[in-house]
Amino acid sequence: MFKTSNFAKRYEKLPVTIFNEQHDASVVIVDDIIKQLKEKEKKGKKLVLALDASSTCLNVYECLIEAVKKKKLSFKNIVVFNTDDYYPLDKDELQSHYRFMKECLFDDIDIPKQNIHCIKSDKVDDVDLYCSKFEETIKQLGGIDIVITGRMAMNEPGSPYNSLTRKVNLNYTTRVSAASDFFGVEDVPYYAITMGIATLLNAKQIYYLAWGESAAPSIKKMVEGDVTKLVPASYLQEHNNVQVFIDHAASVNLTRVETPWLTDKIEWTPYQIRKSVFWLCKKLQKPILKLTDRDYNDNGMADLVTLKGRASAINIKVFNDLQHIISGWPGGKPNTDDSTRPERALPYPKRVVVFSPHPDDDVISMGGTLARLSEQGHDIHVAYQTSGNIAVFDHDVIRYLDFMRESADIFDYEAKNMEKLFKDVQLELKKKHPGQADPLMVRKIKTYIRRGEARSACRYLGIPDNHVNFLSLPFYETGGVKKKPISKEDIDIVKKLLKRIKPHQIFAAGDLSDPHGTHRVCFQAIIEACKQLKNEPWFKDCRLWMYRGAWQEWDVAEAEMAVPLSPEEVKIKRDAIFRHQSQKDYPLFPGSDSREFWLRAEERNHNTAVIFDNLGMAEYQAIELFVKYKFD
Repeated sequence: MFKTSNFAKRYEKLPVTIFNEQHDASVVIVDDIIKQLKEKEKKGKKLVLALDASSTCLNVYECLIEAVKKKKLSFKNIVVFNTDDYYPLDKDELQSHYRFMKECLFDDIDIPKQNIHCIKSDKVDDVDLYCSKFEETIKQLGGIDIVITGRMAMNEPGSPYNSLTRKVNLNYTTRVSAASDFFGVEDVPYYAITMGIATLLNAKQIYYLAWGESAAPSIKKMVEGDVTKLVPASYLQEHNNVQVFIDHAASVNLTRVETPWLTDKIEWTPYQIRKSVFWLCKKLQKPILKLTDRDYNDNGMADLVTLKGRASAINIKVFNDLQHIISGWPGGKPNTDDSTRPERALPYPKRVVVFSPHPDDDVISMGGTLARLSEQGHDIHVAYQTSGNIAVFDHDVIRYLDFMRESADIFDYEAKNMEKLFKDVQLELKKKHPGQADPLMVRKIKTYIRRGEARSACRYLGIPDNHVNFLSLPFYETGGVKKKPISKEDIDIVKKLLKRIKPHQIFAAGDLSDPHGTHRVCFQAIIEACKQLKNEPWFKDCRLWMYRGAWQEWDVAEAEMAVPLSPEEVKIKRDAIFRHQSQKDYPLFPGSDSREFWLRAEERNHNTAVIFDNLGMAEYQAIELFVKYKFD
C-alpha cells in the first residue's frame, strides 16, 4: 500500500488507496465483509452485497472463496445481487454474467440458492415490470450494504443520476470493448439490464476497484474531475462512504503521481528529476538545455533548484543521461567502452530470447530492434507463448482449407480427405452460433495459421525456423477468451526453454495494458521462471528488457534503452507485421482503437521520436523504448 499525505491528495475528491498488489486490496475488502457480517448476525439480519461480474473483482472473489474454505466466512447469511447482464442472452452462455458469478464464486461457496439474485438475461415478457420487482427485492432486504465493482454497472455516459434498474442501450464503444468476449463485435448484444446510478448510490458502502494503466485516464476523471453524467463514475463523489482501491499502474494520471512535486515535498530521485524536467520541457515547449532558473521557479520546481543547484547543471545531467540511453546496438556494441551504454559490449554475439505473448507482439512492439539484433549477428530465439488462435476470423480458416483442397493434386494430397476436411469444417462453423467458442478442430487450424505467419515474419528478419518456438502455455488454451490461472505447468515450460538456450538477453512484453490480460499472465510466467533460475551460473550474466505492446508506450522518463529507427527500418518493421496476414486490415479484437496494429505501432514509435527531438536530441524517424527489469 502506498502511503501519501493528505496534502498531496488535495486534488482528489474521493478517498483513493494505492496498493502494490490486487491481493492486498482484496484482503482488506474480505476482512470488512467478515466484520460487517458478524454485526448483522448479532442483529438477526443478513448482509446484502452487490457484485460486479468482471475480471476487476476476480481476486476479491478468490479471497472470499479462500475465506469460506478456511471457515473464516460463511455465505449462509449473505444475500448477493449481481449488478448487470447483457440482454437478451441465455444465462448459460460463456458471456453471461450469471455464468461468470456461478463459476467464479457461487459454485465454491456455501451460499443458499434463495440468497442469489442475478439479473435475468433471458428474455422476459415485461422488462420494466421485472426491473421494478428487482428493485423491490433489494428494498425488502433493507437495501444493499456493500457494492464491490470496477464500473458503474452498465450505465452508459448520459445515464441520469436518479436512474434505477432498467434496460439500457449499449453504445458502440462498450460493444467494441466486449468484442473479444463474443468473438466479434457483431455478436455483442445491443442491450443490457443494469442497476441504475441511484440503485448503486443508495448502497451503504461502495468499493470501487481499478487495475492497470488502461484504467488510469478514467480514474483521474472520476476522482479529480467534476461530477458529470458523461462520466457516470463521477457520481460517486456524491456518496459519503466510498473507497477507491487501485494499483500503481491505474494511478499514473493522478496529480500526486503524475506531477508529485506540484502537490507536496518529494524525494528528488534521478527518476523524479528526469520526469519533472521532461514535464517542464513539454509545458514550456523548450528543449532541456534551454530551461532557466526562472522556468523552474515559476512552475513549482524551485525546490529542485534549491537542492540540486542551478538549472544549467541539472539540465546538462538530465540531457547526458537521456543521450546515453539511445543506442543503435540493442545487443551491445563490441570493442567499445560500454560504461555509458545501456547494454554491455560482451559477450558478443549474444544468445537472445524474445518472448512474444501472441504470435505478432514481437514485431508489433520491437520489430525494428529485432531486425537490428538479427543484422548485428546475435543468436536470436523467438518464443511465442500462446497460440493466439481466438483472433483468427472463420473466413480465413475456409480460405486456407480451400487452397489446400484445390491444390491437392499438385502436392499429391489425398484429395478425398481434403474435401472431407473442408466440408467438415464448414459444417462445424455453420453449427457454431454467435458468441460460441470454436470446436477443437477449428482451433487447431487457426493455431497453424498463426504459426505459419509467425515463421514467415521470422524468416523475413533472418531468424531460422529452428529458433522459432511455440510454447502453447496451458493457461491460454481454453478455447474461449476466459483463461485459466497461471500454473506450475506454464512456468515449467518457460523454464525449460530458458535452461536450454541459456540466454544473455531476454526481451519480454511488460505491457500490462493488454485489455484481455494475456500479456500480464505471460509476463508473470517469465518472471516466476527467472526467479527459480536465478542461482544458475548463466543467469547471473542475463538481463531482462521489457518492451510494450500495441496499447501503450513507456514513459520516456522510465526508459533505459531507446533504439532509434531509420525510415528504412520502419518499413522493415511494417513488412514484418504484414506477414501476419490474418491480423491485417481489421483486427478481430482491436480494443478501443480500431486501427490496424502496424498503424498504431508506427504512430507510437514516431511520437516517441518527436518527444526526443523536442527534448533536444537528434531527430529520428522512430524510436522503440525498453526498461530493464530489476530482480529482487
